[in-house]
Amino acid sequence: MKWINKSDLTASGQRLCFYLLGRVAIAVAVSMFFLPATKTSAEPVPGSLDVHWSEGASDCTANPQRPLQVHVYEPQTFILRQSPCANFEANFLYLLIGSDKALLVDTGAVANPAEMPLAKTILELLPNKDGKRLPLLVAHTHRHLDHRGGDPQFASLPSVQIVPIDLEGVRTFFGFTDWPNGIAHLDLGGRTVDVIPTPGHNPTHVAFYDNRTGILFSGDFLMPGRLLIEDAAAYRESALRVVDFLKTRPLSHILGGHIELNAAGHTYPFGSHYHPNEHRLELTREDLTELPAAFGSFNGFYARHSNYVLTNPIHNLVALAIIAIAVLILIVWGLRRLWRRVRHC
Repeated sequence: MKWINKSDLTASGQRLCFYLLGRVAIAVAVSMFFLPATKTSAEPVPGSLDVHWSEGASDCTANPQRPLQVHVYEPQTFILRQSPCANFEANFLYLLIGSDKALLVDTGAVANPAEMPLAKTILELLPNKDGKRLPLLVAHTHRHLDHRGGDPQFASLPSVQIVPIDLEGVRTFFGFTDWPNGIAHLDLGGRTVDVIPTPGHNPTHVAFYDNRTGILFSGDFLMPGRLLIEDAAAYRESALRVVDFLKTRPLSHILGGHIELNAAGHTYPFGSHYHPNEHRLELTREDLTELPAAFGSFNGFYARHSNYVLTNPIHNLVALAIIAIAVLILIVWGLRRLWRRVRHC
């Protein structure tokens, strides 16, 4: 029998200890290395868009409609649709709830609470915290009236803050120092929403990216409808900016402010209160990535794409005015020639 030397046993134990400590150190280092990547690449919270949106009616008087439709995308994210019968714009509004505050993106086109009980509905959806209703921030994708028409319903409510609608007010509130560059961040408590400048449709336009769901709330910047262009160059730069921002981020859906196309891609008549067989609300990353090229080949007047239409209303009006004047001149010229012939007969 061979006796084991005590010093050998001690040395062996030390080596085992060092070995185990080394393995633990490596494991900790690896986990620390991968922790940020796991956090940033976390899968978005899933939700449901299995819903039939209110389509209005051909005769809204004979077929009364609920003014406001509420859909639960997931327990902390609500999509609200204003009925086309309440207003032909039929806006989509979005309520995002964090642990400290909630964010309402746009207030729609109707100010009268009797016609559109928006504030009442939103307050009923807000949870309580410490015995009080969760504070609410009301923001807008842009300052057009159909996206801020409901603001007066919130103006006198406690614990409600409304973001200004003018460009300077938007820049100051979100902290943009080099507009339209840079990204602002809203911390709702356990939920961060990134604010991305997207002028082109309107100088004040912004899009909201929700890190919880991976949804881009795009307003009128990108939607299944008419993309009305004020500044084509700024619009294209905004598209490139959003594409670049989303390169390293998950994107579940792009949800805009309206649906103006049917399933075949044709626009509803302007002012229509009836939207049968609507195009789906959600657009995809592919729709976004194709947008800069669409502006690159835009003729300045009108261009139809599969899920949206590019159009510049000012250019179109000017073109129509020129055509109308040309037609009028031709009519006058033709009448004068006819009058001369009659006189010489």
